[in-house]
Amino acid sequence: MSVETESTTAETTDIEGLAGELGEAIARTEEYAAYEEAQEQVTESEHAQDKIDEFESLRQEFMLARQTGDATQEDLRRLQEAQQELHSIPVMAEYLEAQAELDAKLEALNEAISQPLSVDFGEQAGGCCQD
Repeated sequence: MSVETESTTAETTDIEGLAGELGEAIARTEEYAAYEEAQEQVTESEHAQDKIDEFESLRQEFMLARQTGDATQEDLRRLQEAQQELHSIPVMAEYLEAQAELDAKLEALNEAISQPLSVDFGEQAGGCCQD
């Protein structure tokens, strides 16, 4: 193994170690803790789970109708109403707020990581050739 290859391997290991430390640090943030707690509350809420199931069923029906060209404005209205009902459940509203706060934290971290690079780290990690 050449010195250059050993150096590259060591740098990769260091970067992966730092990435692991970053993940662990993110898991210790207030935003992540609030998100985890809110997610657990939604999971434990029978009412929220029923509304999620109802919404997902309507969403799938709407998507199928859209694919076949049979979707109507009434179908869209029913789907939007179901989403509003779901989002109005207190545990779901708390979950969505916690998710938005975690997303904002992760976006700030993405910007910090991307700043010294010539690419948007989060966008590149998401896949190739996205707009």
